[in-house]
Amino acid sequence: MSLYSFHLARLPLLGAAGGLLSPPRAPGLRHIEVLAGMQLGAPVVSPRRMQLGRTAVFAEWEDEEALTDFLAGHPFGRKLNDGWHVRLEFVRRWGELHELAGLPDAAGQLAPDEPVIAVTLARMRLPELPRFIHWGRPVERQIRDHPEATLAMAAIRLPRTVSTFSIWSSTRAMTGMVFGRDDGEAARRHADAMTERTRRDFHHEFTTLRFRPLSEHGSWDGRSDYVPRSV
Repeated sequence: MSLYSFHLARLPLLGAAGGLLSPPRAPGLRHIEVLAGMQLGAPVVSPRRMQLGRTAVFAEWEDEEALTDFLAGHPFGRKLNDGWHVRLEFVRRWGELHELAGLPDAAGQLAPDEPVIAVTLARMRLPELPRFIHWGRPVERQIRDHPEATLAMAAIRLPRTVSTFSIWSSTRAMTGMVFGRDDGEAARRHADAMTERTRRDFHHEFTTLRFRPLSEHGSWDGRSDYVPRSV
């Protein structure tokens, strides 16, 4: 089974742009998404919407040795190694992205009280962008402000790739948000947006991936404890 990783790092603008335009290649690297960080809930026209210097990377590796060698020996990998990353075990998939088509629907199960990490990846239908923004920004704020999300962010690569990444204190907390079981006015935002996506899809391709966190490395925004300890 592959190993997965998610990285956050501050890169010089030229280095970040190079990674966006020409993703790195390395032995044992099966797939990589290099994206510009994006603050959830930020205004549509804002420098916080596409933060080139805050690079987000999601990657699939043949094994942990391939990731370790990349971070130690590849020029782009060494830059990522100065930031923060979490190593991930795949658990479940919904939807499909052709680059990850080999993933099964499920490869395990998480306990309700176990920490979980969720990653979404989508290739946008550009004519649907206004609808996506209309339905998506309230969901961004819902996830950003959720008390059980220890880290939540989005990322983008123009013209059509968008992603979200979130760490949750428990599977129960995340699924409560997804299905609108929380209290308060904002509780149904995610569920309502998914209903609208089913009615008319925003994307050419879309997948939601659920992972078990294996280990956390480095620091981001002065913290190195985003992954909660299992209960």
